[in-house]
Amino acid sequence: MLSAEVSLYPQKTIRASEIINESLQSLTQQNIEYTVGPISTEIHGSEEEVWAGIRSLFEKASTNGEVSMVVTLSNSAR
Repeated sequence: MLSAEVSLYPQKTIRASEIINESLQSLTQQNIEYTVGPISTEIHGSEEEVWAGIRSLFEKASTNGEVSMVVTLSNSAR
């Protein structure tokens, strides 16, 4: 089991919230377990699921321009 706390920061845009919400839809489409918080999103699952989720978020956000992402990973039980 792996978990990640992910913060996504779209750059040079006034549509940051919209881009983040669109990116989160990529997790829903992959049936990845996640929880949205006020400043970050927690992703839980197998290593493959979590890494795929991180990649999915970043790739979706990147289609709208420059983006920064901060990720904290943990292999401890929740």
